[in-house]
Amino acid sequence: MTEEVKAPRSRRLPRSVRERQILDAAVEVFSRHGYHSASMDEISDVAGVSKPMIYSYLGAKEDLFAKCIRREAGRLLEAVRDGLRSELPPDMQLWHGLRSFYRFVAEYRDSWTVLHRQALTVGGRFADEITMLRSRAIEVVTALVVTAGMKKGLGDRAEFSGPALAVALVGAAESLADWWLDHSEVSDSVLASWLMNLVWLGFNDLIEGSVWRPEE
Repeated sequence: MTEEVKAPRSRRLPRSVRERQILDAAVEVFSRHGYHSASMDEISDVAGVSKPMIYSYLGAKEDLFAKCIRREAGRLLEAVRDGLRSELPPDMQLWHGLRSFYRFVAEYRDSWTVLHRQALTVGGRFADEITMLRSRAIEVVTALVVTAGMKKGLGDRAEFSGPALAVALVGAAESLADWWLDHSEVSDSVLASWLMNLVWLGFNDLIEGSVWRPEE
């Protein structure tokens, strides 16, 4: 009798690889269905792992969604920061940062959908995560606006108006990203240039005191 040859057991993947695999699947499913309609069964199927493994590694659905938001927010911020070039003038730094932001949205549509649509819709602790992400982005833009004002000798005025102008720019960038999801024929560089022409020129006028006022 010939001895039965057993198939070799597949090697277990490292925990970090499994977690990344599960998070990738979860982002895809949450993006497609939203938090409430997404099922752990489908996430399990897409990830190719058992539900008990998901619970063991990343927790229940609420914990999993929170971890997805945290990871994607970190990736988005990292992409924008990597795009900034400190050796360039503030306006060119911002333009490169915006291009990096839109490239991230284009490459990781599911991530952006989860961050900008699903998390805000669910609210609560998830919306708080997005608020923190937006605050960090506003800090980056504020620094660029204030630096531009300082170089023109308008430090006090730039410091006063910079934070509010940064809020306006970040909000505009997010809204334009949402629009872009349905108009992907526009390049990231063109999109960033549109926003710079809309906002940055206005920044300069406001910082320098050239402002529009309503007629009395």
